[in-house]
Amino acid sequence: IVPEDTTTFFGDPFFAAIVAGITGALGGSDYLLNLLIASNDPGNKMTSFIRNGGVDGALIVSHHTSDAFIDQIADAVPVVFGGRPAAVGDNDYVVDIDNVAGGRTATAHLVQAGHSRIAAINGPRTMLAAADRAQGFHATLADAGLVAFAEAEGDYTEASGAAAMRQILTVGRPDAVFVASDLMARGALTVLNAAGIRVPEDVALIGFDDSPIALTTTPLLTTVRQPMYAQGEEMANVLLARLAGGTPPQTTILSTELVVRESA
Repeated sequence: IVPEDTTTFFGDPFFAAIVAGITGALGGSDYLLNLLIASNDPGNKMTSFIRNGGVDGALIVSHHTSDAFIDQIADAVPVVFGGRPAAVGDNDYVVDIDNVAGGRTATAHLVQAGHSRIAAINGPRTMLAAADRAQGFHATLADAGLVAFAEAEGDYTEASGAAAMRQILTVGRPDAVFVASDLMARGALTVLNAAGIRVPEDVALIGFDDSPIALTTTPLLTTVRQPMYAQGEEMANVLLARLAGGTPPQTTILSTELVVRESA
């Protein structure tokens, strides 16, 4: 289950990697993957389908704090969350990325390179992964005796990254920007290029994901690699274990890694 609209789902390579990982793990099982994409659940159609026996279990990715229908699904079938939900219950199973560490690693790289006017383009505040990346950003700045030069929020789309970068430039020109996704970073890069601001000579830029997007930009994007395929694979493995009556770990945290290319 992906609580997003179809434009977001098909436009972001994050979801393709997650689905590939899930499909790989399910390949040797008797289960088939049903992909349900819905930014909300008008008429409770999806919820009714699940609660009436349409599926044996659910994998939920990219959920928001406002997705109230998820509680009704979790009450009906075994669920594994990709990323922690707003409130983790005693029976919730979560496969998450260490987003705080990812935000810390990216920001530390910028600080160690001598940057001090560091801005951030954060993901949507309704998603805990975005809040965790921002937490890592702020904590690392505080450790260095710095505060954010400016911040703006996007929704993980390229257009929102461009809009956020334009908003930051109304404050002034930072010397580095940490962006919470590669797609938003590409949007930010487009705005910087249009303004005649060179990357990385004038402004260093770091994304998050290490999706194929990072290899389409000029310069190539320095980014935080999150193991998207492995997350999907582990989510499916945890659900399969639950369906088989096993006792998998309730929380699995996967590590991130900084991939240094040309933009920072």
